[in-house]
Amino acid sequence: MEKPLRISERARRVEPFYVLEMAKAAAEIGQAASGSDRPMVYLNIGEPDFTAPPLVRQAAEKAIRDGNTQYTAATGLPALRERISQWYLERFGLQVPPARIVVTAGASAALQLVCLALIERGDEVLMPDPSYPCNRQFVNAADGRAVLVPTTPAERFQLSADTVARNWKDGITRGVLLASPSNPTGTSIHPDELRRIHAFVAERGGITLVDEIYLGLGYDAQYGHSALAIDELIVSVNSFSKYFSMTGWRLGWLVAPAALVPVIERLAQNLFICPSTIAQHAALACFESDSIAEYERRRSAFKARRDYLVPALNALGLIVPVLPDGAFYAWADCAQACKRLGVADSWELAFALMHQAHVAVTPGRDFGQAETARFIRLSSASSMDQLQTAVIRLKALLA
Repeated sequence: MEKPLRISERARRVEPFYVLEMAKAAAEIGQAASGSDRPMVYLNIGEPDFTAPPLVRQAAEKAIRDGNTQYTAATGLPALRERISQWYLERFGLQVPPARIVVTAGASAALQLVCLALIERGDEVLMPDPSYPCNRQFVNAADGRAVLVPTTPAERFQLSADTVARNWKDGITRGVLLASPSNPTGTSIHPDELRRIHAFVAERGGITLVDEIYLGLGYDAQYGHSALAIDELIVSVNSFSKYFSMTGWRLGWLVAPAALVPVIERLAQNLFICPSTIAQHAALACFESDSIAEYERRRSAFKARRDYLVPALNALGLIVPVLPDGAFYAWADCAQACKRLGVADSWELAFALMHQAHVAVTPGRDFGQAETARFIRLSSASSMDQLQTAVIRLKALLA
């Protein structure tokens, strides 16, 4: 008899990504409903319904035609690093040298590289509860430990300097991993509070790592600032997926202190060689004036969707306690809906909504441990027509 395959302890610690598990269930139920008069409305995945604009697609086609498909430097095309640097200057008034920018195979690769570079076995990293589940897996993959700190609506579901101080353990806590705007809540950290957090962390020799992949999709000027404005020691991770509508192209970047870049480069050379060359050539066209104008039109569309969806959910008893100032999510308290439908929590509610209303949402299970069982996340990345259809169906079911 063959011996069973031995799975590493590291792999066994990784929980399922329930967002995708739920997406598989939604696809199966949706397939069965595809021939009906009520096809599934998908509000469960955080993927823009917009795809890459024309200039980006044309740049990719040109790169293929011209044979520009071979390896680049592990840190990315110099021209792309320059264009990203210019974007920070034009959009945020920030001088970010291209030498501090590393282009990566998506924001996921950026987070993995930073965690491997900075986290030792046993290091603890503080994160808000709720937060994006995959981020804590990057900490775990580096043999660190993600510590989820419960947050409240009064804190905008974000860490504060006070909560960081209360949960910091000298000699054990390595730093903080934040997201602004956040998935699943769509809320940002006020720059003043982020400055206080970083001051506390930096004083103890810790790291402040900020996931800013939704930074371009902000709707409130008081929050629309990059963490890079605070200090060059902050590490920022960004992506071409959300604001730039290039989800499947798997391209992102990070901005790191100058001393960290050679370390990141060495890791990237060994783990990834380089990001997709075709995607990099295509991404150069993201910064053309016509492309930026299109992205800004899309940002306005996302804001209009938020302004429709959040009040509609509140009216249905799916209370969104904090108005999202960015991204395209609504983090809704579903306790009333669970009671009306006689289900125990958001996990059971999500299946009830799929089966009875043909509306797919994401239960809170993925995003933390505190009160996530009473929350669902709805994505407003779908079209206004889809959002309106979903609200009509939810109203009929929950009335």
